[in-house]
Amino acid sequence: MIRVEMLSTGDEVLHGQIVDTNAAWLAEVLFQNGLPMTSRQTVGDNLNELVDVLIQRSKVADVLIVNGGLGPTSDDLSAVAAAKAAGVGLEMQAEWLAKMEAFFAERGKKMADSNRKQAEIPEGAEMLDNPVGTACGFALPLNRCWIFFTPGVPSEYKVMVEQQILPRLKARFALPEPPVCLRMTTFGRGESDLASAIEPLPLPEGVVMGYRASMPIIELKLNGPASMLPEMERFWQQVRDIAGESVIFEGTEGLPAQLARRLQAKNLRLAVSEQFTAGLVHWQLASAGAVLGEGNILPARAESLPALSQRASQLAASASAEVVLVVGGMQEERLAFALLTPEGCWAQRVKFNVNRHGLKTRQDVVAMMALNMLRRWLDGLEVTSGHGWIDVEETLKS
Repeated sequence: MIRVEMLSTGDEVLHGQIVDTNAAWLAEVLFQNGLPMTSRQTVGDNLNELVDVLIQRSKVADVLIVNGGLGPTSDDLSAVAAAKAAGVGLEMQAEWLAKMEAFFAERGKKMADSNRKQAEIPEGAEMLDNPVGTACGFALPLNRCWIFFTPGVPSEYKVMVEQQILPRLKARFALPEPPVCLRMTTFGRGESDLASAIEPLPLPEGVVMGYRASMPIIELKLNGPASMLPEMERFWQQVRDIAGESVIFEGTEGLPAQLARRLQAKNLRLAVSEQFTAGLVHWQLASAGAVLGEGNILPARAESLPALSQRASQLAASASAEVVLVVGGMQEERLAFALLTPEGCWAQRVKFNVNRHGLKTRQDVVAMMALNMLRRWLDGLEVTSGHGWIDVEETLKS
């Protein structure tokens, strides 16, 4: 088995000032290419610590991908640390320096002297092209390991991984067939509830069942070798039956994208009116490419279900929309929704027991419930049920 590791650098990553989305992205890409990441760690902007980690991991890993520290400032230490770990000096890459100078000249700017360090890599290292930025990457062997150094800017990093690193790994190693990961996302049932029903099922050999709780959804994952796919699919059908109506989507498409695609296929225009979610539902759908009509964000106020249904009808007329979602305001842990469709209007008032969570989490839960109402209608299910731990206190169909 090829041992592939990642090392993220930078105080801002180590101290949680930014979220390391690069690591999550790399883990997924490597997994899809039959190279599941073995481990990852983070080190701050400390030269000695960085050198020590490089030497240590180079004695364990087959491949190490180092992310960050290739910028022009004094806290960008990756090239210096790599040279020190390898016991060599730095050398200027004249070709890359010229490319950087041209990059700035084309934008009517003079390159700062500090940028010159971005063209210096350890002696004997292989330079890696960066077509979208000023920091070249590089690769070098150290002990038993092949180490790749990449910029931290996500757009530059992803291009370098895809265009420079993966082709080199595929050329050097006989990569195994990528494992299979089946995914299912549910809403309305707790993790322990699902697990208690799924765990007694006998797993196929070499297959692992996983759970990920991220309020307000639970993601179920089944990982295993591609050779076991038929057995995995039979097991997965049992999981699907257990999850039942709580399944909101499978795969990685996401609920907003699924709804946008399905509404477009039916040539339905959607309008959204929001109070408590403050535009979150509209943003999620718009980001997924949904065709949206006029929408609005209103101040919180108590409304009856007939009034909410009337607001949906008025918005449908003014926005020339066939479908309307209305999210009311939160009052004493109670909130009302309305969904107007060509088949009628459903309204419901529910009670949430989520005040122990922050505002963002509560808004996420409410947005998910609104989107789930729309999904249930598209699936031909009862719109005002299937919410699990959310109590429905009143419903209205008109």
